[in-house]
Amino acid sequence: MFKSRVGSVSRPTSPFKVLVQRFTFLALVVAALGLMVMNRADVHFVKQARVAAVDAVAPILDVLSSPAAAVFQMVDRVQGLVALDRENTLLKQENDHLKRWRSVALQLETENQELKKMLNFMPSSAMSFISARVISDSGGAFARSMLINSGSRDGIREGQIAITGDGLVGRIGEVGKQSSRILLLTDINSHIPVVSENSQSGAILVGGNSDRPQLVHLPSNARVSVGERIVTSGHGGAFPPGLPVGKVISVAEGEIHIQPFVDMVRIEYVRVVEFGLDGFLPIAQGSG
Repeated sequence: MFKSRVGSVSRPTSPFKVLVQRFTFLALVVAALGLMVMNRADVHFVKQARVAAVDAVAPILDVLSSPAAAVFQMVDRVQGLVALDRENTLLKQENDHLKRWRSVALQLETENQELKKMLNFMPSSAMSFISARVISDSGGAFARSMLINSGSRDGIREGQIAITGDGLVGRIGEVGKQSSRILLLTDINSHIPVVSENSQSGAILVGGNSDRPQLVHLPSNARVSVGERIVTSGHGGAFPPGLPVGKVISVAEGEIHIQPFVDMVRIEYVRVVEFGLDGFLPIAQGSG
């Protein structure tokens, strides 16, 4: 009797199993087909979704990228300014270096011109000379004088003649071991025997502490005109004859004034000449 009840229960469940199995298979087939369809449709869907997302985020990225671009631009500008500052510093250093060389070149050019001027004057071969540089202007016992950087150790002695390429400057009045002082022909203590080249009138050129020394002690019949050249006469043996001194610039009221050939203000180099003369004119210490 028990076996008949079991058999009666199992019979209705068997058709249900078969139905579930069939529907399960059908569902799996439908799911597979759906997955295949979704797989093909997924590419387009994902692409559209990605484009939509990028469009939505683009304004935000644009806003966020602007400060970053500005920062990068500022960094580039700062780096450029640093490079320009470094280049500017180098250019300034180079400019200063070139200025120093230019100053040296101008100084050498000036010295070269002065030395060339000295070569224009050609005294006799019997004399000896020393070239010296002027290191100071008037001072000491004389109102019109200049100091040179050569002294007794270089062979300078009192009474020697100082000249440039333009003509007579004066004579040595004081001598030290390393320096000497030239008494200019414009000093009041200077008295130089001279002669006019045209009229051959002898006279004494006397300084007056001005730029225009004066001719005195001319012969009563002397006729000296403006523009005449005045040279040393050699009388007394203190100066050799023929050294160019200056030219007459004024003849008025018994006074004859001379314009020296040498610009005493612009002298940088002189030639101190030893002519081997025995004569010597004492230097009177007049008032300045």
